[in-house]
Amino acid sequence: MPKLKILKKLLFIIPAVILLLTAGFILSLKDKYIVPILMYHSVNKEVNPYIKSLIVSPETFERQMRFLKNHKYNVMPLADLARLIKEEKPLPARTVAITFDDGFKDNYTEAFGVLKKYRLPATIFIIINEVGRRDRLNWEEIKEMQDSGLVTFGSHAIGPDPLIKITSAEELRRQIFDSKMILEDKLGTGVESFSYPEGMFNDNIKQLVIDAGYKFAVGTKTGPDHSWKDVFLLKRLRISENCRNMFVFAAEISGYYTYIKENKKKTRRKR
Repeated sequence: MPKLKILKKLLFIIPAVILLLTAGFILSLKDKYIVPILMYHSVNKEVNPYIKSLIVSPETFERQMRFLKNHKYNVMPLADLARLIKEEKPLPARTVAITFDDGFKDNYTEAFGVLKKYRLPATIFIIINEVGRRDRLNWEEIKEMQDSGLVTFGSHAIGPDPLIKITSAEELRRQIFDSKMILEDKLGTGVESFSYPEGMFNDNIKQLVIDAGYKFAVGTKTGPDHSWKDVFLLKRLRISENCRNMFVFAAEISGYYTYIKENKKKTRRKR
């Protein structure tokens, strides 16, 4: 067989094999799908070595939002997604949600304009005691973002320390209950969501969040032993500058990345 024909045959066979293998792999993981909830922190062109893994450049952030829009992802408000999960209703294809933790000032100066440009909803979790700090959102910016109809705010507690380190039952309750009341008073609307500081929680903390009247909560360290369908332990994907490559970004928001990552860590622990 002439070399040209062999080459043409290989060019047909190789992609077909890859497609079959990929399809088989995805089918084997169909019950491992975890809806992608993207977690951002700072959107800033300056690199802060102390929070490097929490920063995405404005250029990368816009490229990612444009990717979601152009590829017709169903970017849903986190509250709507939580309700669908709780009610066990089918999720539309390519559904994702966008969240931010800590309330960095650049969520307003850099990210907000991009969200408005592409009409993408997001949820920002606020640390009450840090509102108005030089590098954090102030109440006027928070109100403007809320009034846009695109941005919803949730509680990230009164202070930034992990709740599992708080030994006082009274202080723990204050962090969870009072942060909700303060936000509701400032925003003039109900607050449904809570983000566990540094993603850390235990059964008592989770129950206090439920008792405080939140409808759902998000974390980052829920692990493979907790179901992604628990609306008080919603799993998220930390998005960093490593996702400036859109192939990497697409892989991370595929819905299978969280399962693969969690089980890789689980396998390591068993060794």
